[in-house]
Amino acid sequence: MKTQVLEDWKQIARIDWQRIKRNLRDKDALAAGFYLQQCLEKFLKAFLLSHGWKLTKTHRLDILLEKAINYDAALKTFYELCERVSGYYLADRYPPMIPTRLTCQDIERDMPKAKELIKALFPEESLK
Repeated sequence: MKTQVLEDWKQIARIDWQRIKRNLRDKDALAAGFYLQQCLEKFLKAFLLSHGWKLTKTHRLDILLEKAINYDAALKTFYELCERVSGYYLADRYPPMIPTRLTCQDIERDMPKAKELIKALFPEESLK
């Protein structure tokens, strides 16, 4: 995979990280959760692409993480985070069958672990 293509994926993920923070400031938990999911999806896909993975269409972080574990078994510690944050994508995109109870505190709770995952995928990455 070309270095520029990988950098493009990571750059969009960094923009999503800033969108999380902006939406938290605006107290919009659903949008912040959506962008947290998007950010992790892009970093996971960039990691996989860097290992020769063929891009497939999925928004499920747990599925992407399972593939990433083939390259780094230590990533399995992030499975619970990926499973939970995958649901944030749906919470903002589709009318829920029951009212969503996602809060800004939920997103703020997940951000440090998300940052750990990103650092595990790309040690040189420093999100602000």
